Amino acid sequence: MYGPPRRHSNDGIAKPKSIKEVPSYLKKLIVGFFSRYAYIFKLVWSASPLLLIVLTLSTIFNGVFPVVGAYITAELLNELVEAYTIAQSLLSLPADVIFETVSSEVNIMFWIVLELVFLIVKSLINNIYNAITTISGEKVSFHIKTSIITKSKDIDLAQFDLPTFYEKLENATREASFRPVQIISNSFSVISSFISLISFIIVLATLSPFAPLVIILISLPAAIIKFSYGRKNFLYMKRHSKQRRLMEYYSNIMTNKDIAKEVRMFDLSGTFIGKFKTTFKSYFSGLKKLVIKENLWHIFISISTAFVNIALVIYVVYEVCSGKMEVGDYSFYSNALSSVISCVASVVAATATIYQGTLFIDNMMEFERVETKIKPAVTPALDIQRHIPHTIEFKDVSFSYPGTDRLVLDKISFKLEGGTTTVLVGLNGAGKTTLIKLLTRLYDPVDGVILLDGIDIRNYDIKQLYKMFGTIFQDFGKYATDIEENIYFGDVEKGAVEAELDKAAKHSGAYDFISSYPKKYKTPLTKYFEEEGTELSIGQWQKLSVSRAFYSDSDVLILDEPTAALDAIAEQQIFKQFEELTKGKTSIFVSHRLSSATSADKILVLENGKVVEEGSHKDLMELKGKYFELFSTQAKRYVENK
Repeated sequence: MYGPPRRHSNDGIAKPKSIKEVPSYLKKLIVGFFSRYAYIFKLVWSASPLLLIVLTLSTIFNGVFPVVGAYITAELLNELVEAYTIAQSLLSLPADVIFETVSSEVNIMFWIVLELVFLIVKSLINNIYNAITTISGEKVSFHIKTSIITKSKDIDLAQFDLPTFYEKLENATREASFRPVQIISNSFSVISSFISLISFIIVLATLSPFAPLVIILISLPAAIIKFSYGRKNFLYMKRHSKQRRLMEYYSNIMTNKDIAKEVRMFDLSGTFIGKFKTTFKSYFSGLKKLVIKENLWHIFISISTAFVNIALVIYVVYEVCSGKMEVGDYSFYSNALSSVISCVASVVAATATIYQGTLFIDNMMEFERVETKIKPAVTPALDIQRHIPHTIEFKDVSFSYPGTDRLVLDKISFKLEGGTTTVLVGLNGAGKTTLIKLLTRLYDPVDGVILLDGIDIRNYDIKQLYKMFGTIFQDFGKYATDIEENIYFGDVEKGAVEAELDKAAKHSGAYDFISSYPKKYKTPLTKYFEEEGTELSIGQWQKLSVSRAFYSDSDVLILDEPTAALDAIAEQQIFKQFEELTKGKTSIFVSHRLSSATSADKILVLENGKVVEEGSHKDLMELKGKYFELFSTQAKRYVENK
């Protein structure tokens, strides 16, 4: 019989169900905390060792400085009181005699100069610390964000279909810019505060052994509140990642140039602004309750602490007034008193921030732990023989996208001989693009096997496999760079070769409009970053994407709806170029205009995730099946529209 699910702490560790489990629970909590802390320390050290060195030195200085400052102030005050007393006894004498006598009796200038040196050194160290912390913080942020995007390049495409992945990504990215430096800085702040705390406790102990004990005890509730609400805030932020992403999404819709036209025409602005406000209201209401509750507790604790503080101050005043202490001693002890309270509060706040920060940094650790499954199945991975006609075979391949059991492809089997041209035909949702994603190993099938030259594609080196394919997808990239880069991105290793750029642009039909621009290939595209950036039509963007395919040094050319935004004449011109360029290469096209399929070596007709027909145009027309129906319907529509 199954019991209720066990509750978990913020660290993902099952909470204890009995007293016997408490020690192991605490051990796991402590080990988890220090493992995360070690990860952060290593992260910051790899980005900026200088930051840790400066923090170490400043910690020592900041720990000692408050005590030194309080001592100098107290001694200066005592000297002033003594000087005032002497001066009062010599009021009948000339002023210069009084000054000379006082100067010879007390050493005020020494303490004033020492105070000046102290303030200069303190200011110098603080400014150096702030400068290096700011600069190093940027370096650490850069280092972490670089780690995130570097990790992203190796993450399986299947992860991008899961909401949980976006939660990890959003949480990791959100914390990357400040958490690690904040945690390390607070760690050294705790050490610094401890040094000051111990020093002032020793000072207060000379006043009364109970004074520091009372202050520490009154500070314990504040520590409990800080840690408790630090954990609650972490949980709230983690559980409401979806709402933050929704707000970001609605905000982006309202500022996205590509969607702005439709938003205006359909008057959707009010709808999306309303959704943004509603989501924020829901998110904010819970956060506001947490903040109010936490601060109500802190107000109560602060009032209690103030009463204790005043009681101790009254005691010191009594000692001074009874002649047991000097006026400077009041300054020293009252300073020590307020400093102990301040140090305890700083230690509690910094420690709570560190603990909360380590919980948040676990988001990044989770992101780093995302497992890559699209990798070679054998070690060492097999090399791909290049620049030959490649044979492709699907054997009983089935596939469903992550998070769903619906089969997009269902036991598909076919074989494409090397050097042949194949056209995939079918209605939207038939599985054509998914088939291409499996062939290029952006996803792995849930069942069956895909063979390249008779070998399972999972055994090949991934980078070699990707480089072998020259692929243009339906949702091709529109890069906010110049035209030159938009083309040579097809083969970044080759770089920008002018003759190759011209050749690719002419084959795709992009050369004419490129030549009309004053800067030719150096023309910046979009106005995201450049005021003089050129906005292309969707057809022009598509021609550039086709140029990328032509520019690549690929053995297998895959074009998924490469001409959907082009007119029929431009499409026919490009397909003629395809026929010349793909001689001796294996090529696969997806096109809704079936006139492009007439010259293909093989046509695969997909319906509901299955290959329902296979053969040449002639064979399938004679079969009078699904392909015949699609082709005839389309041809009839063209004739009727003339």
